[in-house]
Amino acid sequence: MKFFVDTADVDEIRELADTGLLDGVTTNPSLIMKSGRDIMEVTKEICGLTDGPVSAEVTAMDYDGMMKEAAVLAEIADNVCIKLPLTMDGLKACKALTSAGHQTNVTLCFSATQALMAAKAGATFISPFIGRLDDMGIDGMELIEDIRTIYDNYGYDTQILAASIRTVNHVKDSAIAGADVATIPPSTLKALVKHPLTDKGLDAFMADWAKTGQSIG
Repeated sequence: MKFFVDTADVDEIRELADTGLLDGVTTNPSLIMKSGRDIMEVTKEICGLTDGPVSAEVTAMDYDGMMKEAAVLAEIADNVCIKLPLTMDGLKACKALTSAGHQTNVTLCFSATQALMAAKAGATFISPFIGRLDDMGIDGMELIEDIRTIYDNYGYDTQILAASIRTVNHVKDSAIAGADVATIPPSTLKALVKHPLTDKGLDAFMADWAKTGQSIG
């Protein structure tokens, strides 16, 4: 499974990129607003921190507007992935942009039929929103499983990018369900390495090591 980080905070991205565990970045208008920075400036900086895809989202709601904005975003860097809404105009733009050689991420997916439409439009990534479905009392993981089955049935290349991830278990369950990518908030991504028994074991090792009076090197 690939790990993308869902943020526009360059300090967080830089820290995670240095671990070698980061495969890409996703942003959206809300994350850009939270960063307090110009979208072109911050997206360019992010693209320089990773070789992987960096999703930058259009804000236009009509096809012509989406294509105009996509042309601007695509000029930022070669690894920009154009993020599009799951609407008819968004799918039309997806088809055109994919045909022109651009990476695309179709976002705000809440049903398997929406995911099927995005795959038919040639999306590089489809972003089903797990957490928001869970908020409505719907098992978001069932959506990942359904999309995986449909894509495998027909050999679609579109990658399932599990989004709206809230917990470590969301990541685990997405991996089990066959998601290709998880886009994860920085705090949750860092939490993946944590376990109380690991901490307990390290504390015991360090206490015993201190009793030896030794040092390495």
